[in-house]
Amino acid sequence: MAHLLDIRIGTMAGIKDAAQTIPHVIDHGFESFQLTGGWGVGLVEFERIAKQVRTIVEGKAVISSIGFFANPIQDPEAADIFGAYIDNAHHFGTNIVIGFAGALDDKPVMDSWPLFKKVWGELSRRAADKGVKIAFENCDMGGTWNAAKFNVAHSPTIWDMMWNEIPNAEVLGLCWEPCHQMVSLIDPIPQLRKLAAAKKIFTMHGKDATIAWDVLKEKGLRGGQPFIWHRTPGFGDTNWTDVISILRQYGFAGSIDIEGWHDPVYRDDLEWTGQVHALKYLQQCRGGLKHIANPPK
Repeated sequence: MAHLLDIRIGTMAGIKDAAQTIPHVIDHGFESFQLTGGWGVGLVEFERIAKQVRTIVEGKAVISSIGFFANPIQDPEAADIFGAYIDNAHHFGTNIVIGFAGALDDKPVMDSWPLFKKVWGELSRRAADKGVKIAFENCDMGGTWNAAKFNVAHSPTIWDMMWNEIPNAEVLGLCWEPCHQMVSLIDPIPQLRKLAAAKKIFTMHGKDATIAWDVLKEKGLRGGQPFIWHRTPGFGDTNWTDVISILRQYGFAGSIDIEGWHDPVYRDDLEWTGQVHALKYLQQCRGGLKHIANPPK
């Protein structure tokens, strides 16, 4: 069996404030950190930040990935900045850059496809040259098939097109989480098996969901009453022991970085109470806090 830390459990931090944030939480036992920018966080001093952060995590954790969340299809500057993240990933000791694929907002998903092929064809070549993998988050950002928002890479239909039609598709994969599938009332487990078998999950977000099936059965999808909530792992509906077992069966050796700040209960003053609970919960689902060696033969 692989070492337990082949799958690390971590959390996320803003890339600009990572050197201030990580020291406050790392001693709780987080094993990896995903550093993200976007929404007004453009280019940063990559080398300076990387040096500071790698000194802080040395011997305790790793930087699992860096990411830039913007709209590269609609905004050429965002595509340029994503390219800079590709160029600078190695300073952080990672080869994974995450983000949104982008979209022509409020247009059908397929209207974005010609620009997707152009923008990500170029960025995938750049990533291949640098030995970097690109992982799209599987979030619909409130968009639909007929009116996309910020990210077309939320649908299995588009994923199959990506793998089949984009040059250097081996560098394209997902930063996957069950929550975003459950929001669409998709059972995430069959999807996980397929993606894990295809080696298309490059890294993961630790985020879950709770579905109020009683509300759906009584009010329906358009009843005007909330029926699903994003949750911190350990408080939602997903069996994370199954998730991690499937990942192990297909040789996944990456990180599950907890994405907090969404839970309707464990937020604000309870944010890090929830995140540390999720850390311990996911570590137990993984098989424990440390690797236990087999007796000698």
